[in-house]
Amino acid sequence: MSHPYDSLPPDAFWRTAVADRSAFDIKGLWRPKWAIGRKEPIVTTGSCFAQHFGRALAARGYAWLDAQPGPRGLDDSQRRDFHYGTFSFRTGNIYTPRMLRQWLDWAFADRMPDEVWEKAGRFFDPFRPGIEPGGFVTLEELCASQTETLAAIRAAIAQASVFVFTLGLTESWQGPEGVEYAICPGTVAGRFDPAQHRFLNHGYAGLMADMEGALSTLFRHNPGVRVLLTVSPVPLTATASGAHVLVATSQSKALLRAVAGALADDPRIDYFPSYEIITAPPFRGMFFAPNQRSIAEAGVAFVMEQFFSVLGRAPAAPRAPAPEPKPAEPPAAEPDSATDLRCEEEILNAFAQPR
Repeated sequence: MSHPYDSLPPDAFWRTAVADRSAFDIKGLWRPKWAIGRKEPIVTTGSCFAQHFGRALAARGYAWLDAQPGPRGLDDSQRRDFHYGTFSFRTGNIYTPRMLRQWLDWAFADRMPDEVWEKAGRFFDPFRPGIEPGGFVTLEELCASQTETLAAIRAAIAQASVFVFTLGLTESWQGPEGVEYAICPGTVAGRFDPAQHRFLNHGYAGLMADMEGALSTLFRHNPGVRVLLTVSPVPLTATASGAHVLVATSQSKALLRAVAGALADDPRIDYFPSYEIITAPPFRGMFFAPNQRSIAEAGVAFVMEQFFSVLGRAPAAPRAPAPEPKPAEPPAAEPDSATDLRCEEEILNAFAQPR
């Protein structure tokens, strides 16, 4: 008597798809829903690992959209330090769905909260405290920078054919009225006030609501955009949840992966498995650096190889062609080190107590 498993292909079974193969011979992890043409404007943002996507797209001649390229005269190192060319706009890392929703809401309202952090006479943006090393000299300079970034977000979304977002964290620190910071107040600048600031570890319902809210704004302002979601494979630097950081990482990534998978049921949304490629058992942790957290250069290269090798065989996109953009200037070469990223979360390592 036949049953549904009689006709399944080899990649539906662990033995034939995984166990009987070399890790580097595992195929079909991603089946793109649609093609991404080299001339289609692509926006990238999200957690630290998202920085690799922008760099790889630009280096391979895709039209990665840099809507806020920054002033002339900065060398490559200075551009990275000041978060120019890191993502498609100068928001710094957007770790959580709530942060993405905030930035899109602020961009289309053309207004951000008035809160400012101070340290040693300098001013810091609580929502992207790492973008200006040493802080802003004046409040006017900080506000002008915010205005530029909000305009860059609007311009990027208006042009985007594809919007790539990498989900990174569920843990967050919030201020009055639920506004979410990029990092805990008092770590980079500002002052932690237990009466004003609270820790929140988002659950599935909250994560989904925030992603749906962000996507609703995105589709409202660009009905033809397609969204590619990924989940960062990078473990948490630290956790304020009370759990062991390894357990907290598993919970965080599982929730983000579940949200991304559910959203990808929408034909406008796809999911690329960078998280699985790095962390799955067949790869035995080989792509992690010695600290067991950073992704080694070989791991980033392998992820990007999987992405681009399959992308060329994707079906045509179900939309009218977008206007041809002015592509970002590609870097001279991709970074030598996969850990050469700019991530606010890394600052938390400084607070680790010796054993």
